[in-house]
Amino acid sequence: MMARYGFLACAGLWLLCGSCKKDALADNAGTNAAPAMQSSAAGASGLLQTEGANNSWWVNWDNYADGMYPDADAQLDFGNASGWVNSRAWISSGSLRVRLSPRTLSAAGGIISNIEIADGSAYELDYDLRFHSLFDWSRGGKLGFGFLIGDGNTGGNPAWDGNGGSIRLIWYQTTAGRVYFQPYLYYKDQPGQDGNNFGLTYPATGSLSRGKWYHVHLYVKSNTGSNTNGRALLAINGTVLLDTPIRWTTNDSKRLIRSLSFHTFRGGSTPDYESATLGYIYYDNLKLHKISN
Repeated sequence: MMARYGFLACAGLWLLCGSCKKDALADNAGTNAAPAMQSSAAGASGLLQTEGANNSWWVNWDNYADGMYPDADAQLDFGNASGWVNSRAWISSGSLRVRLSPRTLSAAGGIISNIEIADGSAYELDYDLRFHSLFDWSRGGKLGFGFLIGDGNTGGNPAWDGNGGSIRLIWYQTTAGRVYFQPYLYYKDQPGQDGNNFGLTYPATGSLSRGKWYHVHLYVKSNTGSNTNGRALLAINGTVLLDTPIRWTTNDSKRLIRSLSFHTFRGGSTPDYESATLGYIYYDNLKLHKISN
């Protein structure tokens, strides 16, 4: 099902992104236009299902009825997923919708879930996301699926001790009103206490759109020893935003990719990240591929 991109096969990456990106749907209505994939409601177990020798996992929510998506279903689809919040996860027209509560930040208003995966030195990941048509951008927040390496440093805990790192996606709105995605990485050589965004934005100019599906592709490769021979690649809608060698760790016992992060919340920590309104972000067509042990 999944093509093995590697970090140089950009042509294959663009082809896959183009084929997986979904047409925009009416909020909470309409028909899922993506090709049907196996889901737990159809008798599979989401990410616990493998695709032959390719060591791939996939999950979508096409066969679920609209309604709450509780921890029990998340565990069936993802395996061991910590931090699930039943009241903030909902199935809407074949997509997973996460609710962001008003006037709250971080885990108090969203979902911070870490999903155990088999330890590996290289993984790739694909999924689709969109913001509700009335979504309030506020200042920004974390969203989507990412990877945790070793101790999985996040949350202002810099990875300078060489024992872990992470790659996630954020959205951000400037004071001038421009809204964009940025990479957000914790790693041994990060320049500041918080995650590094490398000064990169998607789109390069202009702003994100509400109600539009975006296709996200991540490729992560561990480094060895104290070498800068790891890799981090992030592409959105076929555009490579980040592709860099990296030194995630210096402790070989902590070098492997161990968890899938599913973090969707507002923040930052200052009041401008809060919103007075409910917010909804939708996800679909999650595919995970372990490339090497």
